[in-house]
Amino acid sequence: MVSNPVHGLPFLPGTSFKDSTKTAFHRSQTLGYRNGYAIVRRPTVGIGGDRLQFNQLSQAELDELASKAPVLTYGQPKQAPPADFIPAHVAFDKKVLKFDAYFQEDVPMSTEEQYRIRQVNIYYYLEDDSMSVIEPVVENSGILQGKLIKRQRLAKNDRGDHYHWKDLNRGINITIYGKTFRVVDCDQFTQVFLESQGIELNPPEKMALDPYTELRKQPLRKYVTPSDFDQLKQFLTFDKQVLRFYAIWDDTDSMYGECRTYIIHYYLMDDTVEIREVHERNDGRDPFPLLMNRQRMPKVLVENAKNFPQCVLEISDQEVLEWYTAKDFIVGKSLTILGRTFFIYDCDPFTRRYYKEKFGITDLPRIDVSKREPPPVKQELPPYNGFGLVEDSAQNCFALIPKAPKKDVIKMLVNDNKVLRYLAVLESPIPEDKDRRFVFSYFLATDMISIFEPPVRNSGIIGGKYLGRTKVVKPYSTVDNPVYYGPSDFFIGAVIEVFGHRFIILDTDEYVLKYMESNAAQYSPEALASIQNHVRKREAPAPEAESKQTEKDPGVQELEALIDTIQKQLKDHSCKDNIREAFQIYDKEASGYVDRDMFFKICESLNVPVDDSLVKERQGLAMLPELVSNS
Repeated sequence: MVSNPVHGLPFLPGTSFKDSTKTAFHRSQTLGYRNGYAIVRRPTVGIGGDRLQFNQLSQAELDELASKAPVLTYGQPKQAPPADFIPAHVAFDKKVLKFDAYFQEDVPMSTEEQYRIRQVNIYYYLEDDSMSVIEPVVENSGILQGKLIKRQRLAKNDRGDHYHWKDLNRGINITIYGKTFRVVDCDQFTQVFLESQGIELNPPEKMALDPYTELRKQPLRKYVTPSDFDQLKQFLTFDKQVLRFYAIWDDTDSMYGECRTYIIHYYLMDDTVEIREVHERNDGRDPFPLLMNRQRMPKVLVENAKNFPQCVLEISDQEVLEWYTAKDFIVGKSLTILGRTFFIYDCDPFTRRYYKEKFGITDLPRIDVSKREPPPVKQELPPYNGFGLVEDSAQNCFALIPKAPKKDVIKMLVNDNKVLRYLAVLESPIPEDKDRRFVFSYFLATDMISIFEPPVRNSGIIGGKYLGRTKVVKPYSTVDNPVYYGPSDFFIGAVIEVFGHRFIILDTDEYVLKYMESNAAQYSPEALASIQNHVRKREAPAPEAESKQTEKDPGVQELEALIDTIQKQLKDHSCKDNIREAFQIYDKEASGYVDRDMFFKICESLNVPVDDSLVKERQGLAMLPELVSNS
């Protein structure tokens, strides 16, 4: 490609050179697509990427155009001549808006009509914004009709504003000189004019009619052909013959409603109906004998009579198409009388004979409408929340004020103060828990368990009450039907899981052995065998016992010596039973331990001689079972 960047030189050989920086020699694209549509684009660069100079303005030319004022070149523009003025009386000459309206006029001194509807035409003259109200003249109306309000500008409010054509529309009320006119429609010219001015017209309404005028349009007299039915013959034939039906009115669907019984009497002599209430003793209702007085009951009304106020005027034959007759009262069917639906469930023998002879209906069985008790609703307890016992939590669902669950009083009296004690160890992977010992106390009266941990000096673990009295649920038992630990679950080697902690029974006291011996049927063979093996091991002389005796801790030997000395002093005391009862009273947790101060207080109250120097050597706890039970 050879180019000549120097302007003014001819494009001849020797005066041009090749530009080696240009590599693209294609033509610019003139067709593109935008938002899916093909558009034509004017190229801005030529072959080789050179910018095209034609049809492009330089920056200097653009600046000149921006600052150039046409006024300097062409002078001041000439204003257009004003439009010709057309006055309103010429523009809107003979243009009148017409609206159809009516107003209601009271008629105070007339027995035939209470009010009168008068139809008028409201004219609005656009040339001077004046209005007139004209009532079409009706021949022989007896009313002064014609121009009610002559043409003039009408005041809209007390401030002196006048009605404008923008204030008029269909379906509105306008007040003129104290009279309220209802605008219902307008003519075609008025509709076109208002819509062209941007006013949205309301839908047209139906013109109200004068009720007295419509009544006069009906024929003055109606001739009715007399019926061939002889009412006197009916009266003489069916005198004192009454059909008796037993019915119920079920109003239980409404608030405070109930199911009430009634007696329906149908008098054959004049086809009248009477409804009597059936009162029971202490039903809480006033003894009104009649629910509905004797009268004829309409079954089907005329279409126009449905909205008529029937409560203030008796219904005549003109408003009723069909009356209730004897064939409408059938046992086993329902019928609606005065808005109440009665279900007939029985009738008397005379009514059965009448239906058999008159209508040939023989099957009128009595229907059982006695109120049946609904099936008991199964009470479902909510899920256990984990607080307290399941029995205590369930009492909140049985009564608004919960009561304590019932207890087995006989069991509590028989097993009062009977406690089974076991020695257990905690099954734990922690090395510090291997030397911990626990005393399980099982109370036979309430099936509750308490756990006490004897304090060990310098062990780093605070002893005392480990678990208060409570029932312990066995593992793998459901929350809805919990299974608690019983006496048969406690034996040597048994694993007891208490709220996620596993304990292994190591030893029992003497009372447990006696209890198992007297109630062997409650325990499994495995439990009895474990106790027997434990007793044999305890009675058999151990060769290593003497060597272990010498290797005992000096503190343990000192405690055993203290216990033996106190037992010798209490052995010959005269009130051993009182001592046992006193220690059991002050040992409220039944743990078998009391502190030193309480021990001295009990001994002082019972005048028990105790060597003070021996006890002061031990600042720990005194074991209640060994001091009292072995004495």
